[in-house]
Amino acid sequence: MSLPQLLDHLKKTAALSQVAGLIAWDQEAVMPKDGAGQRAEQTGALASVIHGFTADPRVPDWIDQIDPATLSSFDLRNVEEARRSYDRATKIPPRLAEESAKAASEGQRIWAQARAEKDFSQFAPALKRNIALRREAAACLAGPGDDLYDCLLDEFEPGAKSVELLPLLESLRPGLVALRERIAEKTAPQPLTGHFPAAAQLGLAKKVAARIGYDFDAGRIDTVVHPFCSGSGGDVRITTRTDEADPLNCLYSTIHEVGHALYAQGAPDPYMPAADYCSMGVHESQSRFWENQIGRSRPFMDWFYPAMRQAFGGLSLDGPDALYAAVNSVHSGFIRTEADEVHYNLHILLRFELERELIAGTLEADDLEEAWNSRFARDFGETVPDPSLGVLQDVHWSIGLFGYFPTYSLGNIYAACLDRAMRNEMPDRDAMVAAAETRPILEWMRERIHKRGRMLPAPKLIEEATGEAPSAQPLLDYLEAKFSALYDL
Repeated sequence: MSLPQLLDHLKKTAALSQVAGLIAWDQEAVMPKDGAGQRAEQTGALASVIHGFTADPRVPDWIDQIDPATLSSFDLRNVEEARRSYDRATKIPPRLAEESAKAASEGQRIWAQARAEKDFSQFAPALKRNIALRREAAACLAGPGDDLYDCLLDEFEPGAKSVELLPLLESLRPGLVALRERIAEKTAPQPLTGHFPAAAQLGLAKKVAARIGYDFDAGRIDTVVHPFCSGSGGDVRITTRTDEADPLNCLYSTIHEVGHALYAQGAPDPYMPAADYCSMGVHESQSRFWENQIGRSRPFMDWFYPAMRQAFGGLSLDGPDALYAAVNSVHSGFIRTEADEVHYNLHILLRFELERELIAGTLEADDLEEAWNSRFARDFGETVPDPSLGVLQDVHWSIGLFGYFPTYSLGNIYAACLDRAMRNEMPDRDAMVAAAETRPILEWMRERIHKRGRMLPAPKLIEEATGEAPSAQPLLDYLEAKFSALYDL
């Protein structure tokens, strides 16, 4: 009877985590401003309950009574994940779990106000609190000789180590910098200009989401400050944002979050850990694949350009080729989420460097803004004009997500590996994308990624999906080919 008891317990724990996700979505999307204090208390209380479920002393007793030889591979993974979660949870005091959740809720509110007012000093105390709490959590999780940052990274990318991840990500830098310098000598493409009403942007965003495969019977789209995806199974919600001078921000944020949502909607079970997403790097591979390899491809413009003309009543760009050049324009901007494919991973390398130092204690919160600005000038040759375009632009550190940023670049690497394998198997893919008939592409991902859940470690999952061990080379090859053609290099 121990296996049914364990699985029922895991289901209830997952359901509570889903409730936590819903109230986090509510806080960003629809909660009134004056509810922030109550929401922090609610979030902390719920985190304490979830921690209690995860660290329930019955869990190891149930596991010890189970004979692994009698289990299916799926249930064996559920048992292994239950043990892993229990081991992590029992190392974190309930007080720390509750305090961290409250600090994240409060930090997000303070960050949003500080970002709006372009004042890092407003956010610094909340950031200090989050850093202290994450250092404490990492110390609880660390064994002898363990790197504190790796203990946080493991939450998002199980098994990953900085000593292995750093050279992989840094291997991108020389090629990206060289490509950027060659492009800088070329004339920039004509930008998309005009006035684009928010309602029309959202209407087109919903149309694009549906054509790609997002199930609106199991989701919805709302507007927020920082787009995200939340939920699983039959309730997967995405968010976007609008700028009436720049519809591409809304549309590509939407496509990015739809990529996440397709993964979540395609999970074989909404409750069991073995069916959950493999890692955040794999999750990001889905969002980046749909945003870049599909949404920013030349074939997609054959459908996208007429759809934009219909939505906005005309465009300043003459034809799909001009739109393709505009959406892939390369320039050294300040905002990560608006960065082109050539610059994006350079943004991640900056954040990866800074957050490792913050957790190690070699960089303190009071010095973060100055460190950000000086290193941004080093990497991008630009002076950050205000913190909303610099250290305050991302929500992650306000909610304690240290160890998350490198998964974005892992996602780009994995996406390129998947893209190359898919192209080898689907010679007619460009025709599908041109017509926005992408169901076969989604089904390819469903079979190789979504339905596999957490049955394999991330590198092994990508290797089985593509036939090759993951490396940065497919991404570098993809970027070189794409932008050499676009800029006639």
